[in-house]
Amino acid sequence: MSSTDFVIEAESRSDAGKGASRRLRHAGKVPAIMYGGGNDPQSLTLSHNDISKALEQEAFYSHILTVNVDGNANKAVLRDVQRHPYKPIVMHIDLQRVSDTEVITMKVPLHFSGEDIAPGVKIGGGIISHNMTEVEIAVQAKDLPEYIEVDLSELEIDHSFHLSDVKLPEGASIPALQHGDDHNLPVATIHVPRGSKESDEEEAATGEGEAAEGGDAE
Repeated sequence: MSSTDFVIEAESRSDAGKGASRRLRHAGKVPAIMYGGGNDPQSLTLSHNDISKALEQEAFYSHILTVNVDGNANKAVLRDVQRHPYKPIVMHIDLQRVSDTEVITMKVPLHFSGEDIAPGVKIGGGIISHNMTEVEIAVQAKDLPEYIEVDLSELEIDHSFHLSDVKLPEGASIPALQHGDDHNLPVATIHVPRGSKESDEEEAATGEGEAAEGGDAE
């Protein structure tokens, strides 16, 4: 679970349109909108410097944020970030209000552990491929984890760790798994490096050839 608190200071705004947003950006501000929670959407102004620093932290994307708007605290999650195509500028932020007991769907980062002691690596000489770096879960907002740990310490060679193997917080679920077994995708896989497999086959073929030549010589 998370040990980090993110507090965003925001100001409500009434001006709209591209011109207003452009003026905000020139003033070092970011236009934003906060919606949901049974209330009307609210247009906001955020500090570009503060938001840019927050966006550098992985936890910011899967965290319950405190958004202070004109002195009122709101709980919200980050739903979308629009960035300039080539400049380091945040163009717009979307926030969704949440309550503690509300079930929300969020993408949460995966943190892998136990890779160096996995039998498929330590004994089988395999390499690990990460097929996913995040997973979408449904969970009550108060139980939203900052990340989910994936323990690969028991994974064998040519085996995969699937979505159904992921250990989730209590009460959480992976919506994709409700659509059938074909959605139980691999999260990580240990396989033999292609080059080494080809080398083994070449060595075996060479050995067979030499044995055959030796037989002919006799």
